[in-house]
Amino acid sequence: MLNCNMKQWIDSLRGTDGKKSMPILSFPCVSLLGVTVRELISDSSLQAKGMKAVADITDSAASVSFMDLSVEAECFGAKVIVSDDEVPTVKGRIINDMDEAEALEIPEAGSGRTQLYIDAIEKACKEITDRPVLAGMIGPFSLAARLLDVSEIMMDCYDDPDMVHTVLEKVTEFLIRYARAYKAAGANGIVMAEPVAGLLSPTLEKEFASPYVKKITDAVQSDDFVVIYHNCGDNVPLMLDSILTTGCAAYHFGNAVDLEKDIIKKVPSDTVIMGNIDPAGVLRMGTPDKVRAETLELLSKCSKYPNFVLSSGCDIPPMTPWENIDAFFAAQNEYYENGGEYSYD
Repeated sequence: MLNCNMKQWIDSLRGTDGKKSMPILSFPCVSLLGVTVRELISDSSLQAKGMKAVADITDSAASVSFMDLSVEAECFGAKVIVSDDEVPTVKGRIINDMDEAEALEIPEAGSGRTQLYIDAIEKACKEITDRPVLAGMIGPFSLAARLLDVSEIMMDCYDDPDMVHTVLEKVTEFLIRYARAYKAAGANGIVMAEPVAGLLSPTLEKEFASPYVKKITDAVQSDDFVVIYHNCGDNVPLMLDSILTTGCAAYHFGNAVDLEKDIIKKVPSDTVIMGNIDPAGVLRMGTPDKVRAETLELLSKCSKYPNFVLSSGCDIPPMTPWENIDAFFAAQNEYYENGGEYSYD
């Protein structure tokens, strides 16, 4: 376990010279370990071993755990589809009306597979001691959407807002418990994924998303435990002011936005912004040359801003070639070693 002041760690991410990147990089450990995704999500020791394997071969700013956004919904009774090569997904809805929302029980942290993920973090913290270890966790609106169905919740926000708020209150309480369990296990913070909130209008996001994220942040964030907010939706620029009210320690955005024009130029200079190399189209499906070019281009646009931290735009898919991941880190090193001078040739 790394004992450190995480506010100071966040401060260390500000600057323009040779800083480390923080990609959301965990699931590609399957090829390092020679296991399937199905095996990985079912074994805490494998998860800790995978995180350590990634940390051993990458010089990242932090070790980020697995973004399995099905595990929390499964605790509430959602059906989860698991495969060997892809991150698990949630199918269907388990709440259809206010009666079912009011009857929904709040699970304890550690129920279902959440204990497995908590145990994995505890084990990883004992092995990874040269950088912070951050747990992955879903955000409240994205969790509610998995219980109400992603498409249905959009209409429910208009047609039955009280039901949506009832569900949000319950999932928020569960996520606070879950985050506290991660903290007790030794995690230095969480990366909270709120992708479905990025589909909302700014007005709906302000009502149904950010206030609940703020409740979690207020309850768990401290000098030794940070909340990093992630949203990969294309509506993020329209809801940016609301997102910033959550009080998170840093903000991570996807490749659907122009990180410089839409985000960095519009936030306070001391607000840490992370992103946003396309994890699927570039890192997973591209070539090393494509990864290098995209990484150098993003650095050339954003590295002059002290609050910018290079990252992937979202969770890097399990079957991403390691030649591409290596090219990402190599391009970052090349850029800073050459003082920002580089050639695509």
